[in-house]
Amino acid sequence: MKKQTFIALLSFVLFISFLGTTHAQDFKKLDVSPMDAATYPSDYKNSIKEIKIVYSRPQLKGRELSSLAKDGEVWRTGANEACELTLYKDMKLGDTMVKAGTYSFYTIPGENEWTAIINKDLNTWGSYFYNEANDVARLNVPVTTDEDSLEAFSIAFEGTESGVKMHLGWGNKRIAVPFTDK
Repeated sequence: MKKQTFIALLSFVLFISFLGTTHAQDFKKLDVSPMDAATYPSDYKNSIKEIKIVYSRPQLKGRELSSLAKDGEVWRTGANEACELTLYKDMKLGDTMVKAGTYSFYTIPGENEWTAIINKDLNTWGSYFYNEANDVARLNVPVTTDEDSLEAFSIAFEGTESGVKMHLGWGNKRIAVPFTDK
């Protein structure tokens, strides 16, 4: 009987000491610019993708787009880390063939056109460490405006006869970046 009491007491002490040494994990608050991803094809039933981009979605919150994505300056194209673009097959951006792989994606906003940039550097925060020497491809694309304003920066893909268009939208600005198969 003493042995059972001793084992019970020992089990109780170990249990209490275990409770005393554990604590809840400290989780960060929800990011105000949450990470998102867009793919083409976007249908979740189709697992064979051609292109994917992972980006963070900043909000305007009453601010002007031009103060957040400044004309003539390299922009990370979203918030936080630079966007991460994955091509699952070789595709062209303009006249430049880009090999399948993962890259960072930057833009340079402008009043009438934006420059889309594919860069081989990865895991970069913002555009602070952007290095033009590591650009793989660049293309100037026209800017259009829309009556509807998007509060959150958004990216979506659309299939075309010759490939895929990546649509960027924020506020009333719209930019369509064409990727072609041939």
